[in-house]
Amino acid sequence: MDEQLNERQSFAIIEQMISRAKNNFSESGTLFLIWGFVILVCSAVHFSAGYFFDSEKGSYVWSLTWLGSIFQVFYLRRQNRFKKVKTWSDDIIKYLWLIFFICIALLTFILIWQKAFFSILPAILVMYGMPTFFTGILLKFKPLVIGGISCWLFALICIFTPWYFQVLYIGAAGITAWIIPGVYLRKKYLKEKAIDGR
Repeated sequence: MDEQLNERQSFAIIEQMISRAKNNFSESGTLFLIWGFVILVCSAVHFSAGYFFDSEKGSYVWSLTWLGSIFQVFYLRRQNRFKKVKTWSDDIIKYLWLIFFICIALLTFILIWQKAFFSILPAILVMYGMPTFFTGILLKFKPLVIGGISCWLFALICIFTPWYFQVLYIGAAGITAWIIPGVYLRKKYLKEKAIDGR
């Protein structure tokens, strides 16, 4: 009887921790929306510069991601100051995304070094899908699970697509993996804030 009770208590604690992590992670959807729009704008500008103006300088627009990274660091530091509860899920998600960024940087460098330019964007999409999918599974958040799967599908489609059109799939991944989950979280956040304000 005690063993059954302990098992139930254990599952209840795990569920509670995941729920807290979900609330901490989701916050207002701000980071999702910012990253989604940064990626979407960068891919649109890069594609337009190459396809319509035959210019390779459009790739410089991706330096905007550094601004997104700087914003994220300051934003998360600010949020951590007000966070009352920290869970194991928070740490897992934090290190998962840190590993992702390190792997993306290394993989991109290796593929550029080997002059495998056609493989860079599909590889980024494959990597991009992994933390998105895993975070969605961990937090039981379907929009992220779907976003991760869509990244993998876009990666497969890239193989059969001319290079400049591959850039558009990065933008599409920004919509499915970041913007749509961000909009959902923003609506949820505003709804809860309205209820709390009553």
